[in-house]
Amino acid sequence: MIARDLSNHLLRLADYFPIVSVTGPRQSGKTTLIKDTFSDFPYVLLEDPDTRFFAESDPRAFLNQYPNGAIFDEVQRVPSLFSYLQGIADASPNRKFILSGSQNFLLMQNISQSLAGRVGLLTLLPFSWQETKFKSPRKPSEQLLNGGYPALYQKNIPLPIFFGSYIQTYIERDVRMLKNIDNLSTFSRFIKLCAGRVGQLLNVSSLATDAGISPHTAQSWLSILETSYLIFLLKPYHQNWGKRLTKMPKLYFTDTGLLCNLLDIANTNQLETHYSYGAIFENGVILELMKTLFNKGERPQFYFWRDSNGKEMDLIIDQNGQMIPLEIKSSQTAMPALWKGYETWHKMVDKNPADGYLVYGGDVSQQRTNLHLLSWREIQQIVD
Repeated sequence: MIARDLSNHLLRLADYFPIVSVTGPRQSGKTTLIKDTFSDFPYVLLEDPDTRFFAESDPRAFLNQYPNGAIFDEVQRVPSLFSYLQGIADASPNRKFILSGSQNFLLMQNISQSLAGRVGLLTLLPFSWQETKFKSPRKPSEQLLNGGYPALYQKNIPLPIFFGSYIQTYIERDVRMLKNIDNLSTFSRFIKLCAGRVGQLLNVSSLATDAGISPHTAQSWLSILETSYLIFLLKPYHQNWGKRLTKMPKLYFTDTGLLCNLLDIANTNQLETHYSYGAIFENGVILELMKTLFNKGERPQFYFWRDSNGKEMDLIIDQNGQMIPLEIKSSQTAMPALWKGYETWHKMVDKNPADGYLVYGGDVSQQRTNLHLLSWREIQQIVD
């Protein structure tokens, strides 16, 4: 098993709360992490029909089987359990329960209704670059193409086979359970259209027109993708520096391997010459910083900045009130032209340029006179 960075914080949270819940995309390694971290806890899969029937028909007797606590996987399948867990958390806080499930929306809905204030919440995304560093990719395109789903590293499943199965399983199970979508082929096309807009301002009306659906339906489907941890939306920074700012978010994916598959990118040569390579690299860097914070038990406060004239900063990290600006460039050569955009932004907002970073696709990190030039291999230090 590849060690997960989240495990230390998972143990720490279990000391503070009677219940801990781990959410994240399907097949991100939640079950493996929980079972390994709490190896002495009974593991109960509530997707098993007999187990689920017992829990639904006699929840008190079911829970009495676990006087010291247990791991409940796919717990959203038995919503009635949450009310009983609330009573246990109040009466016996030393009795620990670890919850997980692939239906994040249903899981969080039940938690917010019954367990608010009694549960520690964590998010596990697929492997970070730090967690897969033993692979030592020669260039960023290798890391971006593979993504981070554990099965690809532990079972060596070919990329087209894994992602083809993943999308099919996601649509047939998760989407059908969350939303009554009549035409699943249209939904599949919608996901691919989202992939084609990675790193771009999200115009929902335009996306809906291309998909042949209403803007309301497009917004609903985006919410499904976001709730399922397939995509995330980066919001524009709200502070006005004397310019008219955009109000639309940017769209990114929570795994670059899945993103590349949706764009029909089969190898690194094709990726490096693809029209979206810069946006995919940008997606990978932002995602890696998100994972670093999630794995520390923190909630990323990420934004981008762009004015009406097209001047922008790819990422602004709000870290304890300090704004850290980042420019992200896929180029492997550190040319002066790369940080012209940062210099323009610095003059406009009157920030200290040494506080910012330019992350690029090369291997050499340097302290420049006006910013930190940082290799893609070392970006964790920005939030560490």
